[in-house]
Amino acid sequence: MDASSIALQGLEQANIQLSAAATKIASAGASSPEGANLDVVDLSAEMVALMSAQSAFEANLATLKTADQMQKSLIDLTA
Repeated sequence: MDASSIALQGLEQANIQLSAAATKIASAGASSPEGANLDVVDLSAEMVALMSAQSAFEANLATLKTADQMQKSLIDLTA
C-alpha cells in the first residue's frame, strides 16, 4: 500500500467520525411526540470528536501533499 491510499483511507475515516459527531450534535434536544427528550448529547465529547476529525483531515492532507511531491521529484529524477 502506498502513502496516497493510506492517506485517502484516513480521510474517509475522518469523514465518518465527523459525520457521526455532527449527527449527534444535530439530534441534541430532539423530542418524541409526547414531548420527552429522546437523546442526551455530551457536547464536550462531541467537540473533542470534531477537533480530532479536523486534525485527522489536516494530517492526511499533508500526507497526500508530501506523497505528491515525492512522486514529482521521482519523475524529475527519471526524466
